[in-house]
Amino acid sequence: MKLFPKEIDFFEIFDRAAQNVTKAAALLVALMENFDNIEARAKEIYEVEQDGDMLTHDIMKKLNKTFITPIDREDLHALAASLDDVLDLIWASVDRLAVFKIKEPTKEAIVMSKDLLTTAEVIHKAIKELKGKNYSHVQEYCIEINRLENRVDRAFRDALGALFDGVHDPIFIIKWKEIYEHLEDASDKCEDVANVLESIVLKYA
Repeated sequence: MKLFPKEIDFFEIFDRAAQNVTKAAALLVALMENFDNIEARAKEIYEVEQDGDMLTHDIMKKLNKTFITPIDREDLHALAASLDDVLDLIWASVDRLAVFKIKEPTKEAIVMSKDLLTTAEVIHKAIKELKGKNYSHVQEYCIEINRLENRVDRAFRDALGALFDGVHDPIFIIKWKEIYEHLEDASDKCEDVANVLESIVLKYA
């Protein structure tokens, strides 16, 4: 028995959505490491975010056309929404870099961005394993996503500590605090993706 009806390959769409999140995270890291042509780089990431919105819309439209789904509709909806949330927050962090006219990245922002990219790559691997019904591998990847989320949390705390300890310009603090929060929130949404995947595994393993 196939996990999804043959005529609607949800896995293929989710794979593309996960690839899209990874692409945005990779572009974020490239921006942080080079920090030039910010407006052009921001536009590129915005276009990736728009592609993600289209993929989410496609998933929702196909869900509405499918009468029976072996996996609960609420899980499919939650997975699509969580992936979209990660992408939205990556874009939000980049948008703030551009709007706030940030001149150079902090080392903490680079670290958080790299961890976010690693997490996105693990999410993509987990979704591929879900398609193959390799549930034990999906669970292993979910554990790794949770570990990475904890690492970003620690990096976020360290970033705030460094911000308030070493800088006295309140405007600088306000700007970077908001950017850090978006990056940390994106990591939290990655953990939401892992929670949805674990829920699916528990139901169908």
